[in-house]
Amino acid sequence: MSNIVIFSPLVTFIITFLCVAILAKVCALFAAGARKDQTEAKKAYACGEDFKGHFIQPDYSQFFPFAFFFTILHVVALVIATVPPETMEILAMAIVYVTAAIIGLLILLKK
Repeated sequence: MSNIVIFSPLVTFIITFLCVAILAKVCALFAAGARKDQTEAKKAYACGEDFKGHFIQPDYSQFFPFAFFFTILHVVALVIATVPPETMEILAMAIVYVTAAIIGLLILLKK
């Protein structure tokens, strides 16, 4: 029973690929047909007004402090979760690490 060919990865991939291809063809029959005039479809919609497009320059300066904040917190949580409580030297190192992380977070979030 465990040597059934249908459960091998290659056969399963081929069956799944064929099912998806058939489903895509069936769905394409129900899809709206392609318009011949695509010029209006490619324009931006601006509530009936002329759209004066401009480039937006995203500013990630506010994102990075939060990214570092969550990274530091996740690493601290990993250190705390994996410290064996029997060994006092490792526990002392973990406490020093957590203290350094807290100081780093205070510096990071200082305004």
